[in-house]
Amino acid sequence: MSERSGVFRRERLGALAPSVDAAAAALVERDAVARTWAKDHTLWGSDPTEIADRLGWLEVGREVLDERDRLDAFAAACAADGLRHAVVMGMGGSSLFPEVLARTFPTASGRLALTVLDTTDPAAIARVEATCPPEETLYLASSKSGSTIETRSHLAHFWERVGRPEQFAVVTDPGSELGELARSRRFREVFENRPDIGGRYSALSYFGLVPAALAGVDWPGLVGTSLTMESALRPGPDPATNPGLRLGAILGAAVRAGRDKVTFVIDERVATFGLWLEQLLAESTGKQGTGVVPVVGEPLGSLDVYGDDRLFVVIGDAPHPVALDALADVGHPVIELELDDPLDVGAQVLLWELATALCGAVLGINPFDQPNVAEAKAATMAVLAEGAHDVPVGSLADLLAQVKPGDYLAIQAFVDPDDPLLERLAEARYRLRDELHVATTFGLGPRFLHSTGQLHKGGPPTGVFAQVVTADNLDAPIPGEPFTFSQLKHAQADGDLLTLAKHGLRAARVRIEDFEEHQ
Repeated sequence: MSERSGVFRRERLGALAPSVDAAAAALVERDAVARTWAKDHTLWGSDPTEIADRLGWLEVGREVLDERDRLDAFAAACAADGLRHAVVMGMGGSSLFPEVLARTFPTASGRLALTVLDTTDPAAIARVEATCPPEETLYLASSKSGSTIETRSHLAHFWERVGRPEQFAVVTDPGSELGELARSRRFREVFENRPDIGGRYSALSYFGLVPAALAGVDWPGLVGTSLTMESALRPGPDPATNPGLRLGAILGAAVRAGRDKVTFVIDERVATFGLWLEQLLAESTGKQGTGVVPVVGEPLGSLDVYGDDRLFVVIGDAPHPVALDALADVGHPVIELELDDPLDVGAQVLLWELATALCGAVLGINPFDQPNVAEAKAATMAVLAEGAHDVPVGSLADLLAQVKPGDYLAIQAFVDPDDPLLERLAEARYRLRDELHVATTFGLGPRFLHSTGQLHKGGPPTGVFAQVVTADNLDAPIPGEPFTFSQLKHAQADGDLLTLAKHGLRAARVRIEDFEEHQ
């Protein structure tokens, strides 16, 4: 099957094609699409826990459209009251889609400029204070559980400095402590999301659309593209033509065939959509020793740097179509998906959510839980309770010597997201891909703990982890806590490294200078 209409622009699967067709046929035989829309948890497992109560994403977009007047009135009132900035304080599923929106769509006239705060780095927090004048800023605390340590710390910090309830709002689940706190302090608004949606599937719920409304993004248009996609994704007379089933079969078959490094080539207009996809795939499928390893932000290289562990996925217009043709010509599977307008990311959200769920069915895992995420959180709290660990700095050369064909190199940077050294790390990442001939990933800490962290600990044990942690030249206390933001950041880095070691994975803290000296 080389040409497909609609969602698929082109599909060149090479030797992977028979396995994909078999996986698709098996999903059809299991009536997987109809069972998903019927919220039949047995498609993934006999235990309904974290399955039956995690399928609300299937219909949430249509429901939020019914709240259009409320969301638009909220955004208009904020602007009318002189607010010019909105700081979204969230992590993972609460922050990544707002980040996509902030970087993809310009702020509409008369609306609030979005800033996403998903780091514990003190310099980044200080910069938010400097660039978003407190008297002109709405602070939106966004957390499903209401207990996310980073978000609660951010909220405590800005509440102590601003303390005006009309400049604070919350998105959370019903009954959370965060919602109760917001009501007790008489925050401007509390948006309670339907609780049967996991964070990484929440883009088209209040978690993604309240920030969209604040910035003046055409969020009804965004949801509208998802509803158009929904008509193609619902059960039909021929399930084999369902694009969600087809994409899920491709992902699952690729993992089974050893092509688990799903390498994204994304239209420059929506380039940051990869951040959201990265979490969706990694956290949903990376468990029980298997999973999709999403490779985002790695530019295309020459043919000789790629092993036989890659699947290339193009979304929208590719910057280098000739390179993709060359990859397909030598046997790498390449699929291309349509994207005509940036608002089509709404359609892509629903497509990838269904495809990821069905990929889980192919792999025999639950795509809605995250059993290993709590480990790093517990390790962070242990470090904070016991005091800082004396984590030795290792040798990058020794770590790289352990890389084998089929591995992936993950660079993890606990640094200020605007630090110029990130450009140096990116350059080093590309050099190492070319030298080692393995896939590379890059994660900002602590963001990646809520994104790819599950894959790192629960997925295939093929990751090699190089951690970089910068010292902090300034710091800030966290009201109500015995530790500072800098101490929290370093405890998160220590905790993650300890957790990787506990799983017997190849990991070390290294110096940034080592990357530059390694030529």
